[in-house]
Amino acid sequence: MKPDYAHTDTNKLSHTMDLIPSDMKSGPKALASASGMSGLNGEKNADPDIAFEHQEHGMDDPSFSGVTSTVKRAKFSGKENKVSDQPGFVLHSYPYKETSLIVDIFTRDYGRIALIAKGAKRPHSKLRGVLQTFQPLSISWSGKSEIRTLVAAEWVGGLLPLERSALLCGFYLNELLVKFLARDDAHSRLFDHYVATLNQLAHNEPPIIVLRKFELALLKETGFAGDLAISTTTAEPVEPDRIYVVDPERGPRHAQTADMWPRVSGKTLLDMERENYADATTQMQSKFLMRFLLAHHLGGTSLNTRQILIDLMQL
Repeated sequence: MKPDYAHTDTNKLSHTMDLIPSDMKSGPKALASASGMSGLNGEKNADPDIAFEHQEHGMDDPSFSGVTSTVKRAKFSGKENKVSDQPGFVLHSYPYKETSLIVDIFTRDYGRIALIAKGAKRPHSKLRGVLQTFQPLSISWSGKSEIRTLVAAEWVGGLLPLERSALLCGFYLNELLVKFLARDDAHSRLFDHYVATLNQLAHNEPPIIVLRKFELALLKETGFAGDLAISTTTAEPVEPDRIYVVDPERGPRHAQTADMWPRVSGKTLLDMERENYADATTQMQSKFLMRFLLAHHLGGTSLNTRQILIDLMQL
């Protein structure tokens, strides 16, 4: 049975740079690199497990420098031998040998996995036009190793294509998932949130709101954020009129004079928990707060999406 993707109807390029946390810096790279078209340098006959380890640690793909997840990767249990018709999206891909690809897939029930797509680079391969980012797919694979073999991939449909600034925002989402999600660690709720976010971007909903919702959902699902509506020092609900800082390891507390962390109002924290970003102050404070939290949990690992936008605007 094929997966059923939601159809829910859920800004301009020059403004998008301000929507994505601005501490994301790296060398200039083509947009195709972020979409998974960069390759292993000269590793045409590499063992796939070795190639995978190189890619995970950013040793061979300059466009995804430091592509390893900040979280320690989950150890693969080897329990699943064959999986059929699993909903999934391509996050990233890179060449393996002469005609194949290693594809990074985000699946609903199995999390982020790596698959070898044999022959996918051949001119007449059925997979050639299917393994594209932001397209809902039905994925089947087999194998017990950390890198399994792609058996089939079929386009499902149901989502509008991303264009212009929405496309860049999509690359940003994928890069966050690659860097925050451990391998073989299921996040079905985050998967559904990802589908909804792509839908919202495709329907031109404000990225400044859509991205903040996804960033917070990602940190919550991966265990890096708790309830922003509860003060960790008092265990009481935050007060809308008071000023707080968010300890990246503990959560919100009353701001102190010596604090160097971003200061936010209690109202902003409550709005973020309720996914209410109508207030301009909430939009501004949440952007700086999420920039700070993401940078902390990435541990200095840079993201490329913002630099790509800067390069495009200079053309």
